[in-house]
Amino acid sequence: MVLRREPTARQMRLAIELRRLREAAGLTVREAAALLGVTHPVISQIESGVAGVSEERLRRLVSHYSCADGEFVNALVAMATDRTQGWWEAYRGLLPTPFLDLAELDHHSAFQQDVAVLYVPGLLQTEDYARAVFSARIPELTRQELELRVQHRMARQGEATFPHEVVIHESALRIRVGDRAAARDQLVRLLEVSEADRITLRVIPFDLDGFARASSTMTYVGGCVPKLDTVARDAPHGALLIDSEAQLGSYRTRFRRVEAVSLEPAPSRDFIRRLTKEL
Repeated sequence: MVLRREPTARQMRLAIELRRLREAAGLTVREAAALLGVTHPVISQIESGVAGVSEERLRRLVSHYSCADGEFVNALVAMATDRTQGWWEAYRGLLPTPFLDLAELDHHSAFQQDVAVLYVPGLLQTEDYARAVFSARIPELTRQELELRVQHRMARQGEATFPHEVVIHESALRIRVGDRAAARDQLVRLLEVSEADRITLRVIPFDLDGFARASSTMTYVGGCVPKLDTVARDAPHGALLIDSEAQLGSYRTRFRRVEAVSLEPAPSRDFIRRLTKEL
C-alpha cells in the first residue's frame, strides 16, 4: 500500500466520513480491522487519509457500520475511486495546498452560496481587484507569488459552472480595493455576471434592517449529497473548511436569514448601477 505524503481536502473528507461512520457504529479501530480482515494500522491509515481504500473494502466497511444511506455510500465510493488530475495540479508546489483544495472543491460543487462583507467573492473578482486583495497580504508576497495567486483565481473563475448565489453587503461594494478605476471595473463586472443564468446576485444596503445576520463572510459549497456539503471560511493561512453536520446546519440557516434581508436581484443591479455612477 502506497502512503500519501499530503492528502487532499477531498481525500481527508472521505477519511473523516469513514471515521464518523465507525464511531457512530460504536466500533473501535481494532474491531473494524477485525471485521475487514486487516491489521488495525490499515484502518488508522485510511481514517487519516494517508491511504486510499478500494470500492470493495469501502462497501464492506460501511456495511459493518450499518450505514443504510445508499446515495451517501455511492458518493463515498465516487470519492474513493476518483482519479481526477485537475487543472489545479499544475500549481502543486507553487501555491499553498489550500489554494488547490479550493479549486478541487469548486470542481465537485453542486452549487455555492456566498456571503460577502468586506471583499467581493473571489470567483467574481476582476484581475486588478484580485491583485489588489493579494497585494494587501502580510507578510508581503513576492511578485511571482502574487501573480501565481491571481492566475489561479482567474483560472477558478473560468472553470466554474455550478449555480452560484451571492449576497454582498454594501460595505464590500464601497470599500476601495485598489484605485478608483479598479473599483469601478469591479462594479461593472458584478453587473455583467449578475445577468448570467447560473449566478444570483443580491445586495444588502446599509439602510436595510438585519445587518448583523450578514456580519460573517462565508462560502457554502454543496456536495453531491447534503452530508458532503462544506463551508469555506477565510483564515490567516488559507481557507478553513468546515464539515460537521451541526455547523453545516447552522450555516444553512445563516444563509437563508441573510438572503431574506437582502434586495431582490433586479433592485440589487439597480443599486450597483447607482454606485458605479458615483465613481
